[in-house]
Amino acid sequence: MTEFPHERPAGCPFDPPVELAELREQRPITRLAFADGHQGWLVTSYALVRQVLADPRFSSRYELQHHPLVPAGTGPMPPAPVGDLSGMDAPGHTRLRKLLTGQFTVRRMRQLTGRVEEVTAEHLDAMQRQGPPLDLLKAYAQPIPAVMICELLGVPYEDRENFRRHAADGIAASTPEVQFTAFAALAEYIGDLVTAKRAHPTDDVLSDLTGTDLSDEELAGVGTLLLGAGLDTTANMIALGTFALLRHPGQLAALREKPDLAGPAVEELMRYLTIAHTGIRTALEDVEVDGHLIKAGETVVLSANAANRDPSRFPDPDTLDLNRNATGHLGFAHGIHQCIGQQLARVELRVALPALVTRFPHLRLAVAPEQVPMRTDSHIYGVRELPVTF
Repeated sequence: MTEFPHERPAGCPFDPPVELAELREQRPITRLAFADGHQGWLVTSYALVRQVLADPRFSSRYELQHHPLVPAGTGPMPPAPVGDLSGMDAPGHTRLRKLLTGQFTVRRMRQLTGRVEEVTAEHLDAMQRQGPPLDLLKAYAQPIPAVMICELLGVPYEDRENFRRHAADGIAASTPEVQFTAFAALAEYIGDLVTAKRAHPTDDVLSDLTGTDLSDEELAGVGTLLLGAGLDTTANMIALGTFALLRHPGQLAALREKPDLAGPAVEELMRYLTIAHTGIRTALEDVEVDGHLIKAGETVVLSANAANRDPSRFPDPDTLDLNRNATGHLGFAHGIHQCIGQQLARVELRVALPALVTRFPHLRLAVAPEQVPMRTDSHIYGVRELPVTF
């Protein structure tokens, strides 16, 4: 019976735990002992993780899940809040996702490229005025997706500073409690925003959704989900992606010299870093996977970071190679719960990363690499701050 590996190798903040690679090669699906006493499964290969993610016999409902690091005595997880698609199954999930898909089409997100470029330039100018050293997470990585999500949700301009402050507190929180408090304040604000959009709709996603059959509670839940999914993940990818590039100067130089490399670079960084590193599913019925019988009620932990480093899918997977064709990576998950905002994230990353390294050709860490504080206690991996100079 295996215990869940979560300690990353010393001095290698971008690599998954070594034990995950060993399991992937020897036992890509294996029994897993959970901290609360549950006995479930751990899946580490690309093919099997993808298979489980696509199988409707595995549920995403939070109240059915066990977490490998949650100790005994904490009790079961509560059900997903109303409107939180990530913790729902069909048909409820299908209904909500269908309404949201039209808001996040590839075409609509690409139309936002010009605005993302403006916001990026504004924050590069602000960095230039402030001067080094500074924390790239707070000065650059957080504000860009924060501005974009404010505009998508229709947050009034006069509320945005308060909105961004709570969002920044949530992303850089020193403890889960601080993060919960910050995001709870944002959820309360979004509930009030939904009421305002009902009365006076404007040109934004929330206003568009008031024309559907969604209740106020569902709208608030959807808005909160979009906030968390569209802000926390992208901010961490900008910051951690920059950290990775700074530690791979040859790749950084290639991105600076070849603007057309931005698209492949984002896909490769998503694969290589896999900040949403772990997924959890629970079998709704007995299911056979790769010759193993997973019984109804058993929880399966899916190691997306091990899957994205699977050499059977990505040759030389532990090497960061921006020229790689990383299409098909699981950085945005797979199946019905694949990230609904992935096209917006791609636009933001394709603009923000090349613009940063081009504007500041001498960008470098302001501390030793081992002094960069990592965010290791969250389902989204990243940095707590990234001190840089230029």
